[in-house]
Amino acid sequence: MATIQWYPGHMAKAIREIQEKLHLVDIIFELVDARLPESSRNPKVKEIIQQKPHLLILTKSDLADPLVTKQWLDYYQSQGQQAIAVDSRVRTIERDIQKPAQTILAQQLKNQSDRGLQQQTIRAVCVGIPNVGKSTLLNHLVNKKIAKTADRPGVTKNQQWLKSKNGLALLDTPGILWPKFEDQAVGKKLAFTGAIKESLFASDDVALFGLEVFRTYYAKTLKERYKLNDQDLQLSTPDLLLKITKFLGMGDDYDRASNRIMLDARKGKLGRFTLERVEDLENGKTTNSKCN
Repeated sequence: MATIQWYPGHMAKAIREIQEKLHLVDIIFELVDARLPESSRNPKVKEIIQQKPHLLILTKSDLADPLVTKQWLDYYQSQGQQAIAVDSRVRTIERDIQKPAQTILAQQLKNQSDRGLQQQTIRAVCVGIPNVGKSTLLNHLVNKKIAKTADRPGVTKNQQWLKSKNGLALLDTPGILWPKFEDQAVGKKLAFTGAIKESLFASDDVALFGLEVFRTYYAKTLKERYKLNDQDLQLSTPDLLLKITKFLGMGDDYDRASNRIMLDARKGKLGRFTLERVEDLENGKTTNSKCN
């Protein structure tokens, strides 16, 4: 399999600009995909954040396995990391984010109040990988379609300030990946969920990875979607892909079938799923802590 990598120049520029504007914000909103919370955490963000207050926001929770999401939230809490899971489309989204942000900034807000200052705007910078849902979240927070959205990575190219009606000033930034994935499994997860342009990876390699996860944890959904039986699930993963390809009426065009499988997963047609688990992290199977 070819190495999966994508690091356009605007991402490097975004990192520099975030660092330059850190002094303007009160808190970092780090957005990660609830379907792959660790693999979608950019290790460069740790360098950017420094000592700034920090809220980890698991986006797309409506697409993720809810039981596994709860396990991740419990894990982050045990590590002293404030984290929440959100569906960016719900009406309560601003309150859902503003409340933990106020808790994290409680001392700072108290100090301002003690100095006689009225309620202050909370200034936050939103950072995350491409296609993690930053623009969708921001549009719902400000109740306007200001930030560009699309179901593909790399739409936001520049930074912009947005303001909600209830005291949040938000700096939107382009999605940023890191220069090199130490673990190519991380690249496959990011590719499967749409964080990397499809022209930059082999679709069958990524689909095979996804099928293995679904066969292990979501066999019922896989069988229902592609009319498989228990015997089919005993096939090798490549043979399973060929079986699905034929069911889809695509003959031997497994590349086309691979793209369909990935699209089905991203659109929720394979149900809610999560590609990694807390025990994977604890066993050293999920990490993106190193970057070059």
